[in-house]
Amino acid sequence: MQKKRKVCVVVASRANYGRIRSVLSAVQAREDLELQLIVGASALLYRFGNVVELIEADGFKVTARIYSIVEGENLTTMAKSAGLGITELATHFENLEPDIVLTVADRFETISTAIAASYMNIPVAHTQGGEVTGSIDESVRHAITKLSHIHLTTTALSSQRVVQMGEHPDAVYRVGCPALDVIKDIDLSLPRDFFRRAGGVGKHVDPTKPYLVVLQHPVTTEFGSGLEQINETLEAVHDLDMQAVWLWPNVDAGSDDISKGLRLFINNTQDSKVSFFRNFAVEDYARIISNCACLVGNSSSAIREGAFLGVPAVNIGTRQAGRERAANIIDVPYEASAIRSAITAQISHGKYDSDHLYGDGLSGRRVAEILATCPLGVQKTFYSGPIPEFAELQ
Repeated sequence: MQKKRKVCVVVASRANYGRIRSVLSAVQAREDLELQLIVGASALLYRFGNVVELIEADGFKVTARIYSIVEGENLTTMAKSAGLGITELATHFENLEPDIVLTVADRFETISTAIAASYMNIPVAHTQGGEVTGSIDESVRHAITKLSHIHLTTTALSSQRVVQMGEHPDAVYRVGCPALDVIKDIDLSLPRDFFRRAGGVGKHVDPTKPYLVVLQHPVTTEFGSGLEQINETLEAVHDLDMQAVWLWPNVDAGSDDISKGLRLFINNTQDSKVSFFRNFAVEDYARIISNCACLVGNSSSAIREGAFLGVPAVNIGTRQAGRERAANIIDVPYEASAIRSAITAQISHGKYDSDHLYGDGLSGRRVAEILATCPLGVQKTFYSGPIPEFAELQ
């Protein structure tokens, strides 16, 4: 009988979980794979949504937990958190002895995972390599590509970029974005009392009336500008005098500045129609943005899930600079007037046609099949041959 391959997946944030949940399900469902699940970093913290509770509620057994976030949300603590993550993960990898470690996207926790596993001669599988963005994520993502052995890419262009970086085409698999799998076939309607039951801080949102969704994270390469940047967005949203569902930012350096701006707004703006939330389940977030009048901020969900769902979106600033995008995005600088005008234009436009640039909703099972059958090895050589065309997803 063939030995099961042990696949260790590291989930470190709410974004991580949304991007990999369907893969967890597909791996768990296969008889030739054994799922090991490490949850850590902000996914364990209450103020970032306590994502581990959602993970367990979805039926996944958490194999290990790592506490690796150094408080402060600045550049120094982010670097220290990455280092602490390496130390903690190395211990668990030694105990679990996985055959493959799967790391997600481009965060500091992601590079911690890739460094620890690659130095321990464990094959690293990496999702979303080859994409281009702003912030430190741009550098981190490509560094992880060079540390990885199995490349699970989203688009044809990102697949070609991975090969341009010297990775062998045979190790590059275009699978699409697993985040789309979870929302492909769900009921996207919102109950009238949804936001009242969801809690939050501020005015309750009536989903039968137009509302915005706002999610703006810090940009690490613009550290120190977060308060000024978020105030521009707050001014634009407040001037529109619309209902808004606003989600708290992630744990990256600069998060404290953005959180400070949001808290000051909550305390000083009595007539606001904004309601603030820490987190939503993956399906609920898809329902919320699918029914909104416009998605505002700098989250990649506007570009990935937003394109798939046809959500009108306004992307602010440089965090997603260079990322492939569909027609649903309008890009604007950190200026209240430009943000306000773009939101108004997107509301007038309404829904866009669904675009499958980032996948067709069947990525998880592709990833699981690859992890179960692909050749494994850790010795790499730089590929300098021709760059192939990558086929459309079937």
